[in-house]
Amino acid sequence: MKKRLISIVLSLVMVGSALVGCGSTSTTSTDAAPAAAPAADEAAPAADDAAPAATADGDIKIGVSIWSSTDVLGSQCKMILDEAAKSLGVQVQYVDQGHVSEKVTASVEQLCAAGCQGIIICNSSDTEMASAIKTCNDNGVYLAQFFRIISQENSADIYQAAVDSEYYVGAVHENEPENGEKLVQILLDKGDRNIGLIGWEQGDATWLGRWEGYKAGVEKWNAAHPDDQATLSEPQYAGTSSEGGSKAAEALMSANPDLDALIPAGGGGDPLQGAIAAVERAGKTQDIDIVSTDFLPDLGERLANGSMAGESGGHYCDPLFAFMAVYNAIKGNYSDFGGKFEDIKFPYLYVASPDDYKDYEKYFVDQLPYTDEELVEMSKLDMEGLKNAAASLSIEDAAARSGK
Repeated sequence: MKKRLISIVLSLVMVGSALVGCGSTSTTSTDAAPAAAPAADEAAPAADDAAPAATADGDIKIGVSIWSSTDVLGSQCKMILDEAAKSLGVQVQYVDQGHVSEKVTASVEQLCAAGCQGIIICNSSDTEMASAIKTCNDNGVYLAQFFRIISQENSADIYQAAVDSEYYVGAVHENEPENGEKLVQILLDKGDRNIGLIGWEQGDATWLGRWEGYKAGVEKWNAAHPDDQATLSEPQYAGTSSEGGSKAAEALMSANPDLDALIPAGGGGDPLQGAIAAVERAGKTQDIDIVSTDFLPDLGERLANGSMAGESGGHYCDPLFAFMAVYNAIKGNYSDFGGKFEDIKFPYLYVASPDDYKDYEKYFVDQLPYTDEELVEMSKLDMEGLKNAAASLSIEDAAARSGK
């Protein structure tokens, strides 16, 4: 039943995307997008004289710039964003940009031109945010990141531009170095010592954070176990496709016959599926443990048959909190963004066995973790309340709210 429900959702998403490329509302199907977008200079008031963008929910339109709204993780994000839009009676419009830099920056311009008063974005690198922030400032459009945060250390000028902006709302993100360390530890605890690493795009901010965690986890293990050393390969890059993940896994297996573990680091879920398929074709499912980030729809079965050893995920609610923050900015419930940087931290969920997965499946797969009524209540939270709600999401929290 679970797989059939998810297949239906994914099929609808893919059909909608094929028909219009982007666009849906809370009351019509995804093929009901406007026939033409307004000109860019009609999209929103200029930054100098911007008035509140909208007060009536039906007039609110929020854009979503995402790598893909149809792959494993992206379709889950779209599912909960569409539910939030329906609950609040607002419009939501999607642009799939594939984490291609020029498409990422162009997507912000496109959504501003389409009349969005707010945009949430999963960018690839910090440099893209310089353009995104300027475009939103120029058009008086609110902007929030999801799955991402601008590095204050590595991108000081861009971070300061975000701080100074009256329209940059904030960033919703996870602790990626911690995520990397925990996933490596799952492998080390299972006895794996020769670990192959698959990244998606060089320079991607989230990938770099996870890579930092993988390396730190191996280094800590080796320091504590001088007679039982582990190795982590240099990364093979897969892009965000299943074919890329397959080729990267094949290259790592060919280079190291003793390989006993793989980490396809992410990229939406498709590279992971390709890597699993490559290991299965090689007949090494029982020899190579695989951990990753991005829950697959059949993760419970894969944990049981050994094709997955563990995974972090459940974070498809991350864009929901960026959506809620932008919604409140448009409504005028949040203001005075200039001079500060709002940082909303979101927790990963971890599973390493079929039993671990059962409750996750119950409260995050068979049903969404939030009801329509809870989504409406979330939309009324102030920024601190939204931060607390994000930080507290867990399997236990979802179970408690369900009353079961």
